[in-house]
Amino acid sequence: MSQDFRLAEKTPGCLRVVHIGDVVGKPGISIVCSMTKRLREQACDAIIVNAENAAEGTGLTVKQYDQLCAAGVDAITLGDHIYKKREIQEILSTKGNIVKPANFPAKAPGKNFCVVHTQAGVPIAVVSLMGRVFMRPINCPFEAVERVLEQIPPEVRIRWVDLHAEATSDKQTMGRFLDGRVSAVLGTHTHVTTADEQILEGGTAFQCDIGMTGAYKSILGREIQPVLKTTLTFDPNTFHVATEDVRLAATWVDVDPQTGLAKAIGRLQWKAAEQAI
Repeated sequence: MSQDFRLAEKTPGCLRVVHIGDVVGKPGISIVCSMTKRLREQACDAIIVNAENAAEGTGLTVKQYDQLCAAGVDAITLGDHIYKKREIQEILSTKGNIVKPANFPAKAPGKNFCVVHTQAGVPIAVVSLMGRVFMRPINCPFEAVERVLEQIPPEVRIRWVDLHAEATSDKQTMGRFLDGRVSAVLGTHTHVTTADEQILEGGTAFQCDIGMTGAYKSILGREIQPVLKTTLTFDPNTFHVATEDVRLAATWVDVDPQTGLAKAIGRLQWKAAEQAI
């Protein structure tokens, strides 16, 4: 992609929300922090980031949380690596722009949803859920999201769901379950962008997976050779975060602020080497 790359023109009367997929390590944090201003310049009203892999590929540190907030990120979602850095638990319990998966146990540190505001003052509720197929044992995400939706104030019409799940069946089922009741159901966790972005019949934006923000000369953001060696020999190795061919993967959705329903959706990807970060 060239330096003059531009997002599609925003739908009249809509807000544009950008959701950035799994941020892996320092390369991922770097490109997110360098690109938030560029996204704002292209009429993006809110930026949501899944940052569960930010700390060397596993978890999120307080310093990284502060970096993302300072760069202009509005809300942060996490996933199965949420507590790998224990220091983040206080942030999860005290800050109003970061959430745990809502189907975690009630006593788990963190909030079930958060409400952030655009510069124009429009509220956006952000919810994180975890799937159950091929994932750790966890409470029902369908029951959890029903409870959360009842708790969100009715005046908050834009309702955003990050479904952190392995199976596309989990994600499609949740998309259909919530169609017409939330603005978007976007998947994270697999680190591989899917080409199924769409507006469902009820007006909910859907995509199985946003993709990875990190080094693409890698295996899911990790250096290639250690992963290959362990796979072929069972000899344990440390899977360090890769650093080459860094890209930002995200999905944008135009939402009608009056109804909370989506009007347009699109994928985007930027290469760090072309942005001189």
